[in-house]
Amino acid sequence: MSGGKAMMQSKAGRIVWHDLFTSDRACSMAFYQQVANWTYEVERASDFAWGGGEKDFVLALSGDEAGAGLVETPPEQENGWIAYIEVPDVDAAAKRVDTLGGKVVREPFEVPGVGRNALVRDPLGALVGISLSRHSFPVPQRQFGPEVYVSNGNDFPQAFYVELFGWQVSPERDKDRVTLLGPWGDLVAIQHAATWRPGSNAAWIPCIKVSSTSDASRAAETKGARPASVEVNDSVQAHNPILCDPCGARFTLGVKQTDTF
Repeated sequence: MSGGKAMMQSKAGRIVWHDLFTSDRACSMAFYQQVANWTYEVERASDFAWGGGEKDFVLALSGDEAGAGLVETPPEQENGWIAYIEVPDVDAAAKRVDTLGGKVVREPFEVPGVGRNALVRDPLGALVGISLSRHSFPVPQRQFGPEVYVSNGNDFPQAFYVELFGWQVSPERDKDRVTLLGPWGDLVAIQHAATWRPGSNAAWIPCIKVSSTSDASRAAETKGARPASVEVNDSVQAHNPILCDPCGARFTLGVKQTDTF
């Protein structure tokens, strides 16, 4: 097995990218630069994945690591973050979504020079991307910690993520949260007991790594962030306050020095 193929396989089941759909890209760039100390590179896409034609795509970086992109919100989408989970075959995975109780939102599509993606909703309505990377960059780890899943109460569509991505549920669990592991046993996500507003879908919330959560929270508030409309257990809220950025995208904060909460 070649080293390149081994690297590609090692990504399976891991969160390999995030996109931010935003109605004000300049505002979002300024916000996360202040909160997370991100810098940006602008790439010119000749066949833009979200609408076609020539358009700019903004890469968000922490040091030399690019782990996110900022996109003007496409038609029929809402402002918010989307996590992409690596699979060996996007088309095969997309075909299984309906049988596992989910729904394909956007059929598999090419991202020139990057890979192949699709957008789906899980059985509780949470939007998530599936991705096949066609590049040699490692899984980004500086910008994001384990993703946070928030539904209503303790609900989590375990079979969907186990069957589609090979995830495992950690045997260590408590009444307020469940730890989710990738196929290799690495921590990929945490499901929290919480309550959205009535009628709201479940959601994946990115955990943005910062040097100090208290400093980042103050910076976020100064730049227009507000608490998200969600009720969570007090102990969860103390560890992972869920915020909305100025354009309404939900996120939480984690400390760079650790991979746990």
